[in-house]
Amino acid sequence: MVERINFTLNGKAVNLTVDSDRLLLWVLRTDLGLTGTKYGCGESFCGACTVLVNDEAVRSCQTQVKEVKGKSVVTIEGLMKNEKLHPLQKAFMDHDALQCGYCTPGMILTAYSLLKKNPKPSRTEIIEGMNDNLCRCGAHNRIIQAIETASKKMEGGF
Repeated sequence: MVERINFTLNGKAVNLTVDSDRLLLWVLRTDLGLTGTKYGCGESFCGACTVLVNDEAVRSCQTQVKEVKGKSVVTIEGLMKNEKLHPLQKAFMDHDALQCGYCTPGMILTAYSLLKKNPKPSRTEIIEGMNDNLCRCGAHNRIIQAIETASKKMEGGF
């Protein structure tokens, strides 16, 4: 059903007239041109499509756009502020926690949500929190190190 959907995207108001059952992933990529959110498995298993909805990591491949009505959505493109990388983005670069980079946006946004809930997670908590995001390149150890570094640099602040 076509309806008007209003939400905040990366800090800016968005008003769309769209099929409300369309998946958020395709609205972001196709309608809004934000290609940082990736299509991976399409079944909510890999995490490549992860975005933040009200600071909670959500799989956009299984989220209908009507579910974000009135909410705040953040994609990887919206994490940087004032031309400055977010500490998680910087830590991923510093630790070379990306090889092909396909999973990276979802990894960073999942880590953001994890650190929002638990600003000083243990290594085990990081591993458990990131367990549902897949990286085929095998950068998992560097990803964990990047999250540990970001956690320390952020000192609980966002």
